[in-house]
This record gives sequence, C-alpha cells and structure tokens, in this order.
Amino acid sequence: MEENNSIAKISQGLNVIKKNIQDIINLSNILKTSLGPLGMDKVIRESRKNILITNDGATILDRAKIKGEIRKMIVELSMAQDNEIGDGTTGVVVLTGGLLEQAQKLLENGIHPVRICEGFEHASDMCLSYLEKISQIFDQKLEIFQNLVKAAMTAMNSKIINRSKKKLAEICVKAILAIADLRRRDVNLELIKIDGKIGGNLEKTTLINGIIIDKEFSNPQMPKEIRDVRLSILTCPLEPAKPKSKHKIEIESVENYEDLEKVEQNYFREMINQIKASGTNLVLCQWGFDDDGNHLLLRNKLSAVRWVSGAEIELLLVSTGAQIVPRFNEITTSTIGFAGRVRESNLGMNQERFLIIEDCPLSNSVTIFIRGNSELIIEEAKRAIRDSLCVVKNLLKDSRIISGGGSSEMACSIFIKEIAEKNLGIKHYILGGFSEALKIIPTVLAENAGYSSIEILSNLFTRQISEKNIHLGIDSNGNGIDDMNKQTIYETLLSKQQQIQTATQMANTILRIDDIISLEKDQD
Repeated sequence: MEENNSIAKISQGLNVIKKNIQDIINLSNILKTSLGPLGMDKVIRESRKNILITNDGATILDRAKIKGEIRKMIVELSMAQDNEIGDGTTGVVVLTGGLLEQAQKLLENGIHPVRICEGFEHASDMCLSYLEKISQIFDQKLEIFQNLVKAAMTAMNSKIINRSKKKLAEICVKAILAIADLRRRDVNLELIKIDGKIGGNLEKTTLINGIIIDKEFSNPQMPKEIRDVRLSILTCPLEPAKPKSKHKIEIESVENYEDLEKVEQNYFREMINQIKASGTNLVLCQWGFDDDGNHLLLRNKLSAVRWVSGAEIELLLVSTGAQIVPRFNEITTSTIGFAGRVRESNLGMNQERFLIIEDCPLSNSVTIFIRGNSELIIEEAKRAIRDSLCVVKNLLKDSRIISGGGSSEMACSIFIKEIAEKNLGIKHYILGGFSEALKIIPTVLAENAGYSSIEILSNLFTRQISEKNIHLGIDSNGNGIDDMNKQTIYETLLSKQQQIQTATQMANTILRIDDIISLEKDQD
C-alpha cells in the first residue's frame, strides 16, 4: 500500500481568530468607500479588453476572484444577501467588519469567543424586535405607488445611473405591478426580462408589455407586423433529417441527383403542410434552416424566426401557452400558442432589429428595455434595476419600511446601549461593543459624503436622543443631518433585518474558528 506523505500543519488558538478577523476587516475596508449614494466605484480588470466599473458589493466580491477560504465565506455571505433580498450587499459586509472589529477589542480584554457570540446573538434578536417596533406601514392606498417608487429610488441612489433614478424606479414599480399576484402577494421575477441596446440615453429606457427577442424575421420580405398570432415553437431544424450513424451517398447520374432533390422537396412540402394544417402563422425555431426551407415558408405566407435561444423559448412557453415540438409530425392545434401582436422594430443608426411579442394571454410578461451610451452604463443599469425590482417585490410581500441614511442603525445602537448600561460584567461590554459596531453604517455614510465623521456621528447621536426622533440620519445632499422621512429615504424592513441577522451570524462563524489545518504533501 502507498503511504500517505501528507503533513498536517495546524495553527491553533487566539492568533488564528485574530488573523481571520483581520482578513475580514481588510476586505470590509475595500467595500466601505462604495457604500451610500456618494460611494466610490471600483475598477475590476478581468483582462486587457474586459474592464468592469461598479460599486455594487455583490458584483465586486463575485468578480474580483477573492482568495482565501475565510474571505470566500464573506463572498458567499454577500451572494446570499443578494439572492435572498437583492439589496444591501455592501452594507452587510461592512457591518460584519464592524462587528469583528469590536469583537477583536473584546478578545484583547480577555472575553471568551463563545461569550461574545452569545452576546451578539442576543443583541441581534433585540435589534430585530426593535426594528419591527419602529417600522412604518404603507397605510394610504392612494400613495402606495409613490411610496414604492421612493423605496425603489433609494435602492438606486448609490449606483452610477442615479441621475435617471426616478424614471427607472417608476418603470420597476410598473413592471412588478404588471406581473404580481396581489391576492397571494407573490411576484415571479422571471416574468420580467431585462434587455438593453447601446444608443440613446437612460431616459429612453422603456417598459414593453410583452417579450423582446433579439432576432428578426428569417426573410426580409416577410411582413413586419402580424396580428392574431398563432405560433409554433420548434426544437428541430427545418431541414431533412440526417442519419445519426455515418453515411455516404453516391450519385452516379443526373437522374439520381434529380431523385434526391425531389425527395428533399417532398420532405420540405410535407413539413410546410403540417405547419399550415395546425393553423400556425408564425414559426419560432431553436435551430436554423436553409434557403430552400426559408423560400417555401415565404411562398406559403408563413413568417419564421430562427436561432431562438432556450431562455427566450421558456418565456414564450409560459406566456403564449405553446408547447415545444421536437418533431414535425407532432405539430397539432393543441401545440400552438397565441399572442395579440408580433412586430419587428429597429434602433439606432446600425438598424439593429428585434421582435416584440405583445398581448400574451396566459401571463403578463414584460420587458424592461434599457438604452445607454455604452455597455458599461447598460450593465450597471441592469444591476440597479434588479436591486430595485427586489426591493419592490419585498415591499409587496411585507409593506413595512424603515427610514434610511443610517438612522435605523443609530436608533438600534442607542437602544442596545441603553440596555447595556443596565447590565453589569461581561454582558455590559459585549452589548456595548455591538452598539458601537452598528454605528459603522452612519459613520461610513458620513465619510463617503465628505463630512467629518466624528462630528456628524456625535451630533446625530445627541439629536436622536434629545429630539426623540429616530428618523434623523445622514443626508448626503449637503445638509449634514436631516429627517429621512422628509427626504423620502426608505428601506424595507426585511432587508435591514436580514442585514443585521446575516452579519451577526457571519461574525459569530468567524469567531468560532480557532484551528486551521492545512494538508501539504511531503516533498521528500
């Protein structure tokens, strides 16, 4: 038997915990400057030709190829926040760094990591309950749309495209309301397709009540608009079938060639007849077809589109009620789908053409069509729109909101500090550390806005207590401290609760790791 020549190198104890904490704090410091409406952007150069500019926390961590297992845990944490809530990815990493920074001080004072974890969990639970207590509800029916728009605008404040945030926020709210099942408070974001083309500006972004397919009719002589559409979706090529095994055809005379041509023509005619017999007037094919098939479709007054992608086919199946047809002999009246209108449109000087499928009967699929002067702007707009869609979706599920601008974090910090003052011993120090960690969000917002963070934070702390106004927060527009309700800066309760809960769990996970065992092969 072969001997296992691996050597286990073990690092143990408090030094490991401190090293892990420092790794996370360093990563958090990178993202700090991207937090808030005046956050800075990061440039990620993936290759010489591919450069990404963004300040979206999840995108930065995902594309930056972070090394190290502990750092990768933070990446997974950020992606979990992005998948679950869709917003707050930068804030959750910054808050995790703040908690670990306070935990490091507690460790240096001789407090055991297990006690710190217990205290942080207890403080987190109290924060979640307190946030529910101070949350607000959309109670005026006439203002629901405007309130949803304001919440969506808050999610876009920190993005490059914030100059057009009102226009895009309104589009996001309309898109959600178009597809939402308000009775069950359910929103299927897969029914919203986000597409974009270079040209124009963000103000020309539109909401289309239908599906956009980045294709054109297979023949330029086909009609550019079809009404009362009956469509068939094919996953087989419009051409004679080819044997799966190797084959060879020998043509020894003109008669043989003509016979082969007749067989192919008959095969094409049979396919066209089957399509016409089903009542189809539009064929969407996942594969291509040659000039003979294209010509026969045109002669028989059948419009066709080729090379339709799998994702577009799935959306069409849900929207039109069509069924996938893998073989031509399976085309029947029961496999076709329906749509009110299909039209071909074009954009810009390059005359880029695409199809718009509207008035689908089974679902209210919509498409947000983004215009921008560069690929960078379009991609960043897609990320911002996705965040706003998630915010509006969460508000439809739970209509409770809290004020933004770091006001809720400061309110929770004051609340936890008051409880800490009533306790003695280790609990006093741990709760106090958690209270200080919560202040990192308003501190970073103030720094990124160009304020003196110490002065602003001290004034915010004093004014929230003296004025008994928990809605006071950091105003990045130059006013220093202002009422976030008057500024209409809102965040969803679900997002803020998830941020605090996730950051606390991640900090506790790091604190519980005191051994690093690396297996390395013996080189002797």
